[in-house]
Amino acid sequence: MKKSNEEAYRIAHYIHTWLKEYAPSFRSNSPHTIKSYSQTLSLFINFLEVEKKVAPSGFCSKWFSRDHIEQWILWLKNERNNGPETCNNRLASLRAFLKYLGDKDISFLHLSLGASQIPRQKTMGKKVNGMSKKAVQALMTVPDISTKTGRRDLVLLIVIYSTAARIDEILSMKLKHLHLETNRPCATVIGKGSKIRTLYLLPRAVDHLKKYLKEFHTGKSDPDSYLFYSRNTGAMGKMSQVAVNKRLKKHALYAHTICDEVPLGLHAHQIRHAKASHWLEDGMNIVQISFLLGHANIQTTMAYLDITTEQEAKALATLEDEKGVSKKWKSNLSKLSLFCGVNEIQKK
Repeated sequence: MKKSNEEAYRIAHYIHTWLKEYAPSFRSNSPHTIKSYSQTLSLFINFLEVEKKVAPSGFCSKWFSRDHIEQWILWLKNERNNGPETCNNRLASLRAFLKYLGDKDISFLHLSLGASQIPRQKTMGKKVNGMSKKAVQALMTVPDISTKTGRRDLVLLIVIYSTAARIDEILSMKLKHLHLETNRPCATVIGKGSKIRTLYLLPRAVDHLKKYLKEFHTGKSDPDSYLFYSRNTGAMGKMSQVAVNKRLKKHALYAHTICDEVPLGLHAHQIRHAKASHWLEDGMNIVQISFLLGHANIQTTMAYLDITTEQEAKALATLEDEKGVSKKWKSNLSKLSLFCGVNEIQKK
């Protein structure tokens, strides 16, 4: 095996520190985002190794040129059948790494500039499956409140709809985040980028939450207990999004027989979207809606104002379920993927 050149070691080292240290500490607290960064570099390095026959000894900055990145995007589309949304997310993740690389070493700055000139893939607008107020009302009548699970599901539905919070924000909510015995009852949620915002609760939601707390959090409950918890782990383990969406689909199936405007494949984000649309119908202005949704800018909120606009959340949903990076940076192995410390991607 030829000895790897100095530049190859530097890039491999920066890949490791980006994935294991910098990105989790300074770029995002979201495990979804970190996973996307890991998958992207795994895919790119494997593309170089398999399609371009690049070995550690020949690994250098030229492989991150605009031309090679564009070939990689075509490979994602043609060989891995990735859609435009996924390709755009992969490109954004690679750009983020190259910007970090250029910030750390000025000799790599041109790579970030080149990548920034690559156009995004054109995406087709798709209709968001909105929900009318009538559909939401039908959905609320479905949970069987004669059962403990049904009562929990009803409160969960009310909280999702009344706050329009992201499902992860709601499931991450702990008892200490609820403030029900005040003049203006509210809940605090921790959103994207660890931003904290206050969501005020209407009387109906407060009444249901108080009853729920008496039944599901009896006695002196730990303030760090999750509001909606898993039956398997208890109050210190939050309910999963998979479990929530499974329950929603079950309720939607029956609610659809009452009101055919209820989507059969209902998921939590559609309820959030519905509430935003209903706020608009009720005359709330765009700035207020943007704040309540926890959006960083009003342009993001625009996706909620026209139900023919593509949902922003679709991008995350289309990311492939690839494996993450390997745990340790390898500097003396013959395979480029191992040398760079990323996982080897299997052919489709």
